[in-house]
Amino acid sequence: MRFEDGGESSNVEDRRGGRIGGRSIGIGTVVLAIAAWYFGIDPSFLLNGTEVSSVSQQDARPVNASPHEEALKHFVSQVLADTEKTWGILFRNAGKQYVEPRLVLFRGATETACGTGQAAMGPFYCPADEKVYIDLGFYDDLQQRFKAPGDAAQAYVIAHEVGHHVQKLLGVSEKVQQARSRLPEAQANALSVKLELQADCLAGIWVHYANQERQVLEAGDIEEVLGAATAIGDDTLQKKARGYVTPDSFTHGSSVQRMQWFRRGFDSGSLKQCDTFQRS
Repeated sequence: MRFEDGGESSNVEDRRGGRIGGRSIGIGTVVLAIAAWYFGIDPSFLLNGTEVSSVSQQDARPVNASPHEEALKHFVSQVLADTEKTWGILFRNAGKQYVEPRLVLFRGATETACGTGQAAMGPFYCPADEKVYIDLGFYDDLQQRFKAPGDAAQAYVIAHEVGHHVQKLLGVSEKVQQARSRLPEAQANALSVKLELQADCLAGIWVHYANQERQVLEAGDIEEVLGAATAIGDDTLQKKARGYVTPDSFTHGSSVQRMQWFRRGFDSGSLKQCDTFQRS
């Protein structure tokens, strides 16, 4: 992907020089983090109330980053800036105000309003503080472990988490969370899948308008996104982790579903086409 104006978002919060303090991280927390990573569990449901260490933002040290990591930071900031342009316009056209999220870069672990976040969870969105969290080391895993390389795949990850922010602003996330709390596990998981697939569709909407207005796509970019969606589908992750698949435990959707909903948003550019709660 190319962002020719080179503009970076002012909403990036760099905590990579932060220190871990307070209580030590328990093995149970690490297991939860790995479970979230492999099985597609929304980390916000795991973070609340977890007894883990705190991160002192006041004790942040200067960031010692490689040129590769700094290039990733620049790219992530560009992607975030472009999502701000797109969603700002779409919200204004709908008579609403888009409140821009902040994106937090961290290493290892960091405090969030949802509890302590772990890098092993992968990128995530915390609705309580309206922030996207990412350890840039995730992109190495995306390329090496999940065989989903490319800057378009990296952008898709950010756009998906920003999609969760859009859901928060539209009131979708709160309704789903309330409904989940009243349902048996399998039905609650099914609602989570619908929420996640909608975030994929919203990521597609961003790419639709970003390319229409600013020609951000290069040859092979959509294939990169679809490859990433395939790599992080629940069925693919479960099969890789334990050799079999249990659909009732899906929380993000299958590889095919994730690809289909991203394409629906990308092809249509329409929020109405992203109603995963009414469409199959």
